[in-house]
Amino acid sequence: MSNGISLKELAAELKLAPSTVSRALNDSYEISEATKKKVINMAEKLNYQPNPFARSLRENKSKTIAVIIPERINNFFAQVMDGIEEIAHEHGYHLLVYSTHEDVEKEKKIVSLLQNKRADAIVMSVSSQTSDVSHLEKLYQRDLPIIFFDRVCSDIPTTKFITNDYESAYEGTKHLIQQGCQKIAFLMLAKELSITKERYRGYLDALKEAGMQPEPTFSLHCCRSDEENIQLITELLKSENRPDGILSSVEKLALATYHAVKKTKLSIPDDLKIITFSNMSSAGLLSPSLSTITQPALTIGQECAKLLIKKLTKPRHNELKDQVIVIPSKLTIRESTMAR
Repeated sequence: MSNGISLKELAAELKLAPSTVSRALNDSYEISEATKKKVINMAEKLNYQPNPFARSLRENKSKTIAVIIPERINNFFAQVMDGIEEIAHEHGYHLLVYSTHEDVEKEKKIVSLLQNKRADAIVMSVSSQTSDVSHLEKLYQRDLPIIFFDRVCSDIPTTKFITNDYESAYEGTKHLIQQGCQKIAFLMLAKELSITKERYRGYLDALKEAGMQPEPTFSLHCCRSDEENIQLITELLKSENRPDGILSSVEKLALATYHAVKKTKLSIPDDLKIITFSNMSSAGLLSPSLSTITQPALTIGQECAKLLIKKLTKPRHNELKDQVIVIPSKLTIRESTMAR
């Protein structure tokens, strides 16, 4: 018996129908607990090993979860994928990873591709260009389980995982104020994104609470080009009415700020204090070390996968509720914001 037996042979040994044995092994609610126990014990005794490929064909399932992200070269998305992959592999699923490169047309093509059931479920963070969500609504109507994270689509009635962007931006701005900053700038990429709106709202409310008026030039809209961003930030820092503090909504703009500071006579943190939303592990190695608001990326990925696995393995018992689940970020203070 060292090579194992087939499902039919296991069923014959138990004197049960193969379909009953299969349902028992899959923990079906249609089978009694006594029968499940009997089947599992015999399966272990006779070294029964299920054929995952044959099972996938029978169930018309790919055992695949598609992950759609805006970009691969981003510590946050990389860690989310690690979390999803960890849980998915434990349950025999593998990942198909697609990057939209912040292009809504690419996003539409990917979504169209997935409508043919190439994957059993989808985990997604929308692109910065996504405003019309009709392509996502069509996908949802196909009854393909889908979960959103970070950059969510509020129009689709499913589960969304986010972090506390408003509170984190508020606390980050408040920290800069406590360190003596009087003129605080907010650096952003896509202002239409839900996460940008929440972070900007937290920034504004912290200023308002401190009796500060936001300067229009301090709300800096940047782009995807690092060179252009460095130039924009350099111009801001060289202006007569320059900021003495910066809250960066994404880590790439914080790094651009470090480069921009080198083009001036300013120094961090003496002349400019900076804090950023970031998941890069090297923040503490920068000179000076960078204060960060770290999103719980790995946990978000794990929780997305756990919920989808429950849905995929027991679809009748696990609906994807229309809900927003918030997992808090962590504020880490380092040299870039410390008053001397």
